[in-house]
Amino acid sequence: MNIISAVIQLVGASFVIFFISGRLIGSQVSLVKRVLSVVISVVFTTFVFWYTYLRGSDYFDYGIVENVVNSATLLWLGSMLLISMLLYLFFELFDSIELNENGTPVGRRSYFKTLLIYWKRQKRLREVVGIAVKNGVTRTVKYARSREDERELAKALRDTLEQCGGVFIKFGQVLSTRKELLSPIFIEELEKLQQHVKPLTEQQVEQILQENYGQDVDRVFSYFSKTPLASASIGQVHKAVLKEANEPVVVKLLRPEVKHIMHEDLSILMEFASWISSKSGWAENLGFYDLAKGFSLALSEEIDFNIEARNMEQMALIVQKGEINVKVPQVFTRYSKKNVLVMEYIKGQSVTVAHALFNDNCVNRHDFAQTLLYAFLEQALVSGIFHADPHPGNIYIEEDTGRVAMLDYGAVGRLAMQQQDGLKYFLVGIHQADAALVVDGINLLVENGEAVNRQEMEQAISQILLRISYVSRVETDELIYSIFSVARDFGLHFYPAVSIALRAIVTLDGTLSTIDPRFEIFREIKDFSNNYLKASLAKPFKQPKETKQYIEEELALLLPNLRKIPRRIDQMIKKAESGKIILHHDIFSDKTNAMFVTQLFSRFVLLLVGITFGIISVALLAISQFIHTAYAVYLNTAAYLGLFLCAILLVRLSIQAIRDMKRTK
Repeated sequence: MNIISAVIQLVGASFVIFFISGRLIGSQVSLVKRVLSVVISVVFTTFVFWYTYLRGSDYFDYGIVENVVNSATLLWLGSMLLISMLLYLFFELFDSIELNENGTPVGRRSYFKTLLIYWKRQKRLREVVGIAVKNGVTRTVKYARSREDERELAKALRDTLEQCGGVFIKFGQVLSTRKELLSPIFIEELEKLQQHVKPLTEQQVEQILQENYGQDVDRVFSYFSKTPLASASIGQVHKAVLKEANEPVVVKLLRPEVKHIMHEDLSILMEFASWISSKSGWAENLGFYDLAKGFSLALSEEIDFNIEARNMEQMALIVQKGEINVKVPQVFTRYSKKNVLVMEYIKGQSVTVAHALFNDNCVNRHDFAQTLLYAFLEQALVSGIFHADPHPGNIYIEEDTGRVAMLDYGAVGRLAMQQQDGLKYFLVGIHQADAALVVDGINLLVENGEAVNRQEMEQAISQILLRISYVSRVETDELIYSIFSVARDFGLHFYPAVSIALRAIVTLDGTLSTIDPRFEIFREIKDFSNNYLKASLAKPFKQPKETKQYIEEELALLLPNLRKIPRRIDQMIKKAESGKIILHHDIFSDKTNAMFVTQLFSRFVLLLVGITFGIISVALLAISQFIHTAYAVYLNTAAYLGLFLCAILLVRLSIQAIRDMKRTK
């Protein structure tokens, strides 16, 4: 009977602790974590309670009511509650689950799997950091001031990325294209990175096709070459023929291991970037962590063939509506799958090897380069969507027509209207050696341009422009690198899309030099801007119907508001006459700010209350030591109760603080 009574009491106590702890911890808590915390707490405190008090006592001889009001039982229950909350705090601290702005978990995984992944990740991270330390990154990164020190750091960084392999090598290859950010010494070293990727075997190719098409592979393709046209770290390209249309196509296959590598190594790369940024002001000023983050996002898009297919469709429409005639391959969405992209086959050659095609089609190299540049500028400065990787391997000359063909739309940039204007000012200002115009452009291209001393920045830009004056050819990469360095010195941060656009311009300049070594990109950009401005001014006269339709649409949107203006003016005058116009603006006018301040204040009050309980309780305990009457018992009871409430409040605030750190932005 005593054992049954004890079990009943224990189960009842567990339910009470489960309910009270849930209320104290707050809503949106994990049921598994709550149950686990309560079970461990009940088992632990029950064992201690039995070992220190119940063993050898007549506790079970009393009834349930007498046991519940027993001071020892109350201490036991209080310990259960406090320990269960502390355990929940522990689980919350080491749980990798992110929370959204409402505090709702974004995703869940088992604790065993979480610990296993955490252990593997930490092991890989220690390996990466060990390689970096072995190569001397931590030493050279602190002293990279002279040219020789910078060379040593560049070599150490290259060796580290090369030895880490996989995603790290690809990241280094991407960094080698960032000539607007990194000095020529780093570019020279990082360009030595070579990723030797084995082509997919025929069995792997067949497996990918079967997984995406099933038994319909033979119905889709009448011919499929198992020998790849090209092989890279993300995908592999094959030539095929569509059975239904009897049309030659290019089929791009996603490597099966890519997504697994992304989940494994990209997070390690981000942690490595965070680590190296914390060790070096150079890496922090360079924005090394942001570079890694941008690389991760770009790679995530690059392995999603649905995004690339949509990019190609968008670019085809932009070219169709524009005035520059370039070729964008057609994408066959009907036959494209999640890991397979089917595109039109372009019969031609890359501009790096197409010397015979230029001659056979009597194509003027300057005109060809100008067409390519104008097509890019029309995309970036007019439509706002542009090819972000125009390196020579992605620019072809068509065999039959001699037309420019732009391939590979895995990387596409997008500029907002303000950024388009800023890029125009920036590029034209460089050609005109107008520092004020360049600064105007930079202010539209950065996130925090309002805090800059304009006069000092114009002076710094003027020094750069003077260095390139009266020279036969401006090296675009060095020029933009110098301007980026000035922007970093002033604490400016370019929008990510702007960085992509400037990097694309540097890449494009190299491609244009390959086509025509005497091509001057900034002079041509100025001519494009002048022609575009003239065309914009003449457009209303050349296209009166379109202009009339545009005006009608704008008036249709404007007229309802125009009708309200007289009534609003009358209302405003009446309020002014009665003295009721009040101009009011503070941080609480924004709902987000008001909520933030309210939450901060409420938590500060809870913290203050908890600390007050603790101080008063400690004071009561100290006072009770000098009282030798029965009243000391009451003081001790009140003091311990106060300490218990203090602990509860502080644990609650700690749990809430951990959740706030996990909320997704």
